[in-house]
Amino acid sequence: MSLVDELKSAVTPRAALLVVGVFALQLLFITSYVGALHNPRPTDVPFGVVAPQQLSPALTERLAQLPGDPLDPRAVASEAEARQQILDRDIDGALVVDPRGRTDTLLVASGGGKVLSSTLQAMMTKLEAAEQRRVRTVDVAPSSSQDFNGLSAFYLVIGWCVGGYICAAILAISAGSRPANRERAIIRLGVLALYSALGGLGGAIIVGPVLGALPGSIAALWGLGTLVVFAVGAATLALQAVFGIVGIGLAILLIVIAGNPSAGGAFPLPMLPPFWRAIGPYLPPGAGTWAARSIAYFKGNGMTASMVVLSVWAVVGAAVTLVLSSMRRTPAAEPIASEVGGVPPVGRTGRRP
Repeated sequence: MSLVDELKSAVTPRAALLVVGVFALQLLFITSYVGALHNPRPTDVPFGVVAPQQLSPALTERLAQLPGDPLDPRAVASEAEARQQILDRDIDGALVVDPRGRTDTLLVASGGGKVLSSTLQAMMTKLEAAEQRRVRTVDVAPSSSQDFNGLSAFYLVIGWCVGGYICAAILAISAGSRPANRERAIIRLGVLALYSALGGLGGAIIVGPVLGALPGSIAALWGLGTLVVFAVGAATLALQAVFGIVGIGLAILLIVIAGNPSAGGAFPLPMLPPFWRAIGPYLPPGAGTWAARSIAYFKGNGMTASMVVLSVWAVVGAAVTLVLSSMRRTPAAEPIASEVGGVPPVGRTGRRP
């Protein structure tokens, strides 16, 4: 056999295309993670300013004109209102000016990301020192002492996402690269739903009672985890139904390569570059991380948009899977083997017809 024949035998054209696809995913992985995380800096951070009426406009304007646009300041009527807006996740911090003294108060929420709250504290300390003033920091929604750098919610959601797309990939390729018929697709979605419920509960128990990493309602985290796992799994099944085995690679592209670095885990969204900051809230890792932190530290506030995003992924993924599987007409008695590789069934005599 010639070298060319050996090469064709060892690496089929389909395998060569898949290797090229893996190579592209590898480069995209490096580009996405390094591009998103190599130079974090705050940009347009929603920030409240509580100051007397005669001082507020000038101070707000001064903060808005800081080099690099780190803040998006807006006047807030009172400290109580600023605290509430932070708890509602409308702003990430606020400066409360004391006109009778030389010490102002910075309100932050490390539960939304310790890196961001530390950055705001360093920034305000420097600005206040330039005006011969001091600042004291009050953490309105502090993160757990067992939640280092506020990363537990992020890793919890990443674990749920990984389980979702791996489970869906295994279900999708167990009888061929495309759903054979509607009945099998329904069964796979049912199995995925059961797996999602168990995975959501397991994750909530591990980060809560077992490790004590996240406070908040176990039931709420369970519900969130179930939705995250099912949303990712249903999307993977849908992509696999449309594109075959390549769809699994596309799921990795969306969830791992694009979704993880844009989720606001290591660095909250206001510290990410514009592209990742824009896509993060609309992908399951970002929506899930935001919702998990809201449950743990913000009394469940500000979750509506994230839950809608996750629900859309779940519903659309399941719908596409069912529609495409219904359009594929396969005889009910078609053997599994013929789906997998087009291998004819073996007869009773052991010979292939």
